[in-house]
Amino acid sequence: MQLGMASTLETLCGQSYGAKQYHMMGISLQRSWIILTGCAVLMLPILIFTEPLLVSIGQDPLISAVAGTISLWYIPVMFANVFSFTLQMYLQAQSKNMVITYLAFVTLGLHVFLPWLFTVRLHLGLAGAMTSMVIAMWIPVFGQLIFVFFGGCPLTWTGFSFTALTDLVPILKLSLSSGVMLWYEQT
Repeated sequence: MQLGMASTLETLCGQSYGAKQYHMMGISLQRSWIILTGCAVLMLPILIFTEPLLVSIGQDPLISAVAGTISLWYIPVMFANVFSFTLQMYLQAQSKNMVITYLAFVTLGLHVFLPWLFTVRLHLGLAGAMTSMVIAMWIPVFGQLIFVFFGGCPLTWTGFSFTALTDLVPILKLSLSSGVMLWYEQT
C-alpha cells in the first residue's frame, strides 16, 4: 500500500520535471513524506496490537505472540519505507539512479552480513534477524537523504518549505487511489 501511495510522487515529479518546475519536485517530496507518515501513524495500532487481534479472531496464541513480536519490530521498517519509496521515486524522476544503485549494493551486503552476525554468530535469534533488517532498511534512507540534502539535487531540492503544507487533500486523494489501485492489482 505504501509503495502505491508513493507512486503518486513519481507522477507528480515527472510532471514537474517535464514542465521545468523543478522546485515543485522537492515540495511534492515533502508532501509525500507528510501524507505517508500520517498513514503510517494511523497503521500503528494494528501493528502494536497484532497479537491480541490475532488471538481474538481465533489464531493460535503461540503463533500470535511471534507475529506480535515481528509486527512491533516492523514499525521502524514501515517508517523507513516512507522515506525509501519516496526518495527513490524522487531520484528516479531526475535520472539519478546511480546513487540508488550504489546504496542498493550496500544494502544487499548488509542483508547478507548482518543476519549472519546477529543470528548465527551472536545467537540473538528473532531479535537479531529483525535488528539486522531494521539497520539494512535505514542505511539507504540515510544515504539518499544525505545525497538530497547536501547538494545532489540542486535544482529540485531547495530546502523545506511551508508550501508543502498546502494542497494536501488532493495529493492525499491521489495517493490513496494509487495505493488502492496497486494493492488491488496485486490481489
